[in-house]
Amino acid sequence: MNSPITLDALKVLDAIERKKSFAAAADALFRVPSAVSYTVNKLEEDLGVALFDRSKRKAELTPVGKMLIDQGRLILKATDELTRMAQQSANGWEAELRICIDSILLFEPIYKLISQFQQEHPWINIRVTEEVLGGTWDSLIADNSDLIIGATGDPYNSDFSIHKLGDIEFVFVVAKNHPLIDEALPITDSAIKKYSSIVIADSSRNLPTRSVGLLDGQSRITVPTVQKKIEAHILGVGVGFLPIHRIQEQLDSGELVALQLASCERRNSELSMAWHKDNQGRALAWFVQQVKEISNKLIQ
Repeated sequence: MNSPITLDALKVLDAIERKKSFAAAADALFRVPSAVSYTVNKLEEDLGVALFDRSKRKAELTPVGKMLIDQGRLILKATDELTRMAQQSANGWEAELRICIDSILLFEPIYKLISQFQQEHPWINIRVTEEVLGGTWDSLIADNSDLIIGATGDPYNSDFSIHKLGDIEFVFVVAKNHPLIDEALPITDSAIKKYSSIVIADSSRNLPTRSVGLLDGQSRITVPTVQKKIEAHILGVGVGFLPIHRIQEQLDSGELVALQLASCERRNSELSMAWHKDNQGRALAWFVQQVKEISNKLIQ
């Protein structure tokens, strides 16, 4: 069944409601008034309903007419968006870009890039997810992400383009009132084993999971993200390593205390950005270039 409600008819109704008269709507649409009246009369006839109340001096919308315009504007907007998406796709722009950020990074610099991108390309959707350790690689391999930022460790295959972002420095920290502070420096492994290690759960679903910073025989408390690990450290729930760039404020205030260890005082981890080699999307290329330029802000 062919509907008598066409996009042209919806545009005419929209113009009439906005301009408050048939004549003004005709001017806005660059048509003669009789053409606008014909479109409305034909639509009313085909639908079998009155869209305007003509019993008054000035034609007013009926409840059905008001409903049709309200819903019709949604259709017009969706059509405009679909048209733009089709044009963008033809020009190499994606309809959506999926960015996966490792929990070790602060999201704010990426959010600023997204805001900048949206000013130029508001019709492209951005989806941001958070993963931990191998979960970033897992997301890319499973095609759940187009770009991963902050991945650690080596890639699992050669299908990706990779850009090194730099090294993250870790330091062993405890809460300001933790009992380890009273231990003689450097802190030994035997002293550390008395307390639970706070570790982050690897969010991989298909790849082998990873864990770091554990001693044999040490109990562990597993949390979902770096931010939750920081919160647990501050509360004195356990001990372990944290990235300096995420806790510099707490170190400066004394809320967290870095301790020298007998076995290993500090650890580094190299972070990368990666994407599929065969992905030629222009939105992806834009973000890759921008992240390269701000990589120092992500890890400092």
